[in-house]
Amino acid sequence: MSTSEWTAPPARTGEQPLTGARVLGWAEWGPEDGTPVLFSPGAATSRDLGFGPDAVTALGVRLIALDRPGLGASTPAPGRTFADFAEDVREFAARRGLGRPAMVGNSQGAPFALACAAEQGVIGALAVVSGADEVGHPAFAAGLPEGLARLVRLSVEDPDAAEKEFAGFTPQAMWDMVTAHSPARDLAVYQEPGFAAAYRGAMERAFARGPEGYARDTVLAMGRWEIELSDIDVPVDLWYGDEDTSHSPDQGVTLAGRVPRAVHHLVPGAGGALLWTHAEDVLRVLLERHAG
Repeated sequence: MSTSEWTAPPARTGEQPLTGARVLGWAEWGPEDGTPVLFSPGAATSRDLGFGPDAVTALGVRLIALDRPGLGASTPAPGRTFADFAEDVREFAARRGLGRPAMVGNSQGAPFALACAAEQGVIGALAVVSGADEVGHPAFAAGLPEGLARLVRLSVEDPDAAEKEFAGFTPQAMWDMVTAHSPARDLAVYQEPGFAAAYRGAMERAFARGPEGYARDTVLAMGRWEIELSDIDVPVDLWYGDEDTSHSPDQGVTLAGRVPRAVHHLVPGAGGALLWTHAEDVLRVLLERHAG
């Protein structure tokens, strides 16, 4: 994997055995004795696309990225739910002695991270960065583009059919979609040679077991979330760039109102690549919330 100012190869990787003869793939950056921060990566990417290598070192963070089931090194779990992922994270943290770690959820990894926050005792604080919103929520029903609205309807009304459709996706299709719909500010990150090599490599590895892991992720994210957001009792910060038009119809305003005590950050002059361009800000606030 190539190195850029925004990402670097993991310092350590492994596979954590879980109940039921499954494993959860993980990758780490930063000091082994640092403050644990779990990372739920974005759509169709794998554990080895990290963020903020300089910030992780400077802040003493042990960043631990997880492959969701069926992606990368993690065993598939057909029919899994958001709650199932939260229980995987609970077991992962317990087996690795992490206590109640902080967590970052990016893009399509955001609802999975929110599910961890909604389950009692799994994590201690959460940063949602350029988070995929619940586009199936009634608040957004009237304003979605028709193509997206069709996929949302399918995910809600016939999730099995939606999953089959999403299984036709490929790493190249994801790359084409990201680069076609990103502002110039984000393309400066995504198309930087070192980052592009790392990003595209992470997508290829995400699909190593086939497209089913991505498809299950996407039908869960596109449908109605079975997550009790009102049950969240840990600090949550929602971060969006004011030039990001692809992750949330209202840049997280409605979502922030649904999460108790959530703090909404709208960053001027930033886009969907906010996790990489503002990693130190995100991590610094997250560590403060977790310590508090």
